[in-house]
Amino acid sequence: MWRYLLIAVGVIGLDQWSKYEVVRRLTDGPVRVTGFLNLALVYNRGAAFGLLSRQDGWQNVIFIAIAAIIATAIIVYVVRAKRHEPLTTVALMLVLGGAIGNLIDRVRLGRVVDFLDFHIGHWHWYTFNLADSAITIGAVLLAVDAFRLRQDPKGEA
Repeated sequence: MWRYLLIAVGVIGLDQWSKYEVVRRLTDGPVRVTGFLNLALVYNRGAAFGLLSRQDGWQNVIFIAIAAIIATAIIVYVVRAKRHEPLTTVALMLVLGGAIGNLIDRVRLGRVVDFLDFHIGHWHWYTFNLADSAITIGAVLLAVDAFRLRQDPKGEA
């Protein structure tokens, strides 16, 4: 079980390192990487898709509490689990790492550093970061795991 925690630690490390580099290097504005990707420094005070980002700061306390509760629940679940399904555990570690990565930003800065700006022409998706990506991938893996067919102990579908 403990080896799975390395996934969460890796996500946190890569997320925080990438945000540090973006804040340090993107002082002159966005950088075009490809025809569909820019690196653009954005500070998000809200949640996913900028939800509640225009509020005066009260939302940060709520987002910190939610992230702390989610992280605690995942840790408790994984530690208490008698058997670890690899896909489920990897998914939970991705969500845990992403939640803690963004939690660190909220506690330290009062906002989350986002920088991945995908676009088609002039239409831009919401800017996000590696922690958001890990959370999304983890959630998709959890959904896949929930819907995949499992064999019961007797070998019946």
